[in-house]
Amino acid sequence: MVELKRLEAKGVRKRFGPTLAVDGVDFSVSAGEVRALVGENGAGKSTLVNVLSGVFLPDDGALFLDGEAYRPASPRDARDQGVLMVHQELALAPHLSVAENIFLGTEPTRHGLLQRGEMRARAAAALAELEHDDIAPEQKVRTLSLASRQIVEIARALILEAKVLIFDEPTSSLSQPDVEKLFRLIGRLKERGLAIVYISHFLEEVWQVADSFTVLRDGRSVDEGQIAEASASAIVKSMVGRDISELFPRTSRSPGDVVLEVEGLAGMDLPHDVSFELRRGEVLGIAGLMGAGRTEMARAIFGLEPVRSGRVRVGQFESAATPTMRLEQGVGLLSEDRQGEGLAVTRTIAENLTLSRLPRWLRPSDLDAAAAEWIAKLGIHSRGPRQRVEDLSGGNQQKVALARLLYHGLDVLLLDEPTRGVDVGSKAQIYELIDALASSGKSILLISSYLPELLGMSDRIAVMSRGRLAPARPVNEVDEEQIMQEAVS
Repeated sequence: MVELKRLEAKGVRKRFGPTLAVDGVDFSVSAGEVRALVGENGAGKSTLVNVLSGVFLPDDGALFLDGEAYRPASPRDARDQGVLMVHQELALAPHLSVAENIFLGTEPTRHGLLQRGEMRARAAAALAELEHDDIAPEQKVRTLSLASRQIVEIARALILEAKVLIFDEPTSSLSQPDVEKLFRLIGRLKERGLAIVYISHFLEEVWQVADSFTVLRDGRSVDEGQIAEASASAIVKSMVGRDISELFPRTSRSPGDVVLEVEGLAGMDLPHDVSFELRRGEVLGIAGLMGAGRTEMARAIFGLEPVRSGRVRVGQFESAATPTMRLEQGVGLLSEDRQGEGLAVTRTIAENLTLSRLPRWLRPSDLDAAAAEWIAKLGIHSRGPRQRVEDLSGGNQQKVALARLLYHGLDVLLLDEPTRGVDVGSKAQIYELIDALASSGKSILLISSYLPELLGMSDRIAVMSRGRLAPARPVNEVDEEQIMQEAVS
């Protein structure tokens, strides 16, 4: 008996101007199957799933849903036919409640009246299925953390009777316990017969959750198969078109004098008690769960959050400071939320690189020249300095955010989740950059939820739990199990 594909794409092409984003891709997923869609940023994954979910119409090729021709005219049309997508970049209305966001566009009514009680009850049921009774349906989304907002985005997909559910980097903002809850949910959805497309840059997740895989590279499907019969190294090679001999490089580092000293730092809410020293030429890793206070710590050090007590010393400077003062002192922050506050996405690459350090005489040609230098150094795939950042892939956006800090010539870099939503190839480039910066004498505070990244890149690691930072230890004295035990204590 021939297995009927739940959702299938044959020879799909999609062009944007001169760029052929998807070039004759064949792709399918069956009922009760979890198929991983992997590839570097810019490989065509987002374009393909946007075609499948009705955001874009294909220029060529055919789509089939349960063996019948399928050509959604819009995301609403795709949703009505049972194909839903959970986006990586959250599409929520912050001024509305959790329940209102979950039902946005599909609100239950009776005789023309909105049934708010039904909305709250069904929203609560969806959140309970996600094992998140802590999120109240009536709570405003703007009050939620980034991780909780991701849960709301997933809950919104659960309330509709889907045939196909597409997850685009669903764990990029989730803590490890929340990731485990999501995987349990995916297992239950699979048992119900849903077809699930799972996009992730974390290959260990693919092995945990997926049955099969498809690899895209340069807009083409270049490999596919069963996870049980594949190896991680072979999939990575298919993704990048080359061998990556060492994902976490470590050249010679010789930590020197203390350049950043934090003692007893406490914010208005988080953190509660943070003390550490960061030395020249060192990578200090900060581990911990989402909500532990890691981001608030970095923002307080940089002057973006009020400080209730404690002190921060940068070189010879010891006083409260604004972000402008910190930049002048040689300290820069890479935000975990590149879309919300890390970049001006509607501006060009050149503008993003130079806005916080404009030359005395403002000439577009000078800005373009500065941007072109960093585009080349960081391997940013773009049409040039004047391309808008919002048109870049996630990994290339992250490189622009890093390039802005490097353009400043800063000595201390506070990197908050620097590889969130970034593909394996781009991660390798960012790791090489971090290693080169540390080896050249730059001091790096590396905040990450990805433990292999911390263990692979850090010289020392400190764990934050419930707003308090434990003493840092040499990386060769800790392992993943120890870090997780401290993080949840």
